[in-house]
Amino acid sequence: MFKISKIIKIAIYITILSLFLSSCFNMHPNSENILYVYNWGLYIDEEVIDIFERETGIKVVYDMFDTNEEMYTKVKSGNIIYDCACPSDYMIERMAAEGLLHSYNLSDLEYYNNIDNKILELSKSFDYNNTYAVPYVYSTIGISYNKTLLDEKNLSYPKSWNDLWNKEYDGEIMMQDAVRDLLMVGLKKNNYSLNTKNIDEINKACNDLINQKDLSVSYVIDEVRDLMVSGSKSIGVTYSGEMEYMRTSNPDNEYVYVIPSEGTNMTIDSWVIFNNSKNIDAAKKWINFLLRKDISKKNYDYMHYGSPNIKVMEDLSKQELDDESIFPKLDDANLKKYEIYKYLGGDTEDIYLNSWKKIHNS
Repeated sequence: MFKISKIIKIAIYITILSLFLSSCFNMHPNSENILYVYNWGLYIDEEVIDIFERETGIKVVYDMFDTNEEMYTKVKSGNIIYDCACPSDYMIERMAAEGLLHSYNLSDLEYYNNIDNKILELSKSFDYNNTYAVPYVYSTIGISYNKTLLDEKNLSYPKSWNDLWNKEYDGEIMMQDAVRDLLMVGLKKNNYSLNTKNIDEINKACNDLINQKDLSVSYVIDEVRDLMVSGSKSIGVTYSGEMEYMRTSNPDNEYVYVIPSEGTNMTIDSWVIFNNSKNIDAAKKWINFLLRKDISKKNYDYMHYGSPNIKVMEDLSKQELDDESIFPKLDDANLKKYEIYKYLGGDTEDIYLNSWKKIHNS
């Protein structure tokens, strides 16, 4: 009787173990019903994910990153295999050069023609034949300030990167803490290219940023808009798409977005599929879905970053389209104000990274 009982217990254990392993297998990236997505924080209307899951039956596992470098390190390690992600220009160029990206067959993307040809042409600066990247949003980096607070404190309005070294702004300034975005401010302040490989120019920018820390500068990323809304700080280096959030979150204060006189960065964030993706077909469905007019409009209404979707732009007011804090101007005259980040090569990228560390440790 004991032996029979023991056999039954073993059989039950094996059955339970088999069911458990089967469940684990279904959660593995190999499953055609699971899509692993990696995106910036606050970069999608969460309802969009729900709609995609309902329409396709594909479960989305959605992770977020704060910087391109964080994303790259995690993807490169291979500890988690993502199917697709939404990095920026220079990082796409780097990953393509390292063979990390899957090239598109554009016939798989029904709504690809919704993308503005001007954005596709600009994308060729980092994705030479529009082979790997599908544009999602574009934006600039500038100076946002709370005009109401500055008026109360009798402070002037910043108009240039150089103004961020003005002693009257002691304790008021927030800087973007990503490597390229931080060094960009120091470089453009001195009228250098934000893609410079000149070590003297990089060192000059680095030392200027170290000296700026005497003004009790805060280093943040997504928190900048919340601190601006709360009134804790009055000046921040921000992405253009943050302005609408600040204006609607605190309508009692007047917020202004300025593209500094020395020029600035234009960023194009785009969807890519990784070569080691276990679910390329689902990744293509995801990207095509995001290009659909109704979905793209939903994301635009949530983020208020520049949409490259011409179908979305058709439904927007002239006031929105003329608002440079949402849509950077793409005519030849205005494009002279912008530079798109380039991948500078491993040695130069290390110099930028070490300069960023030096600023933090000073």
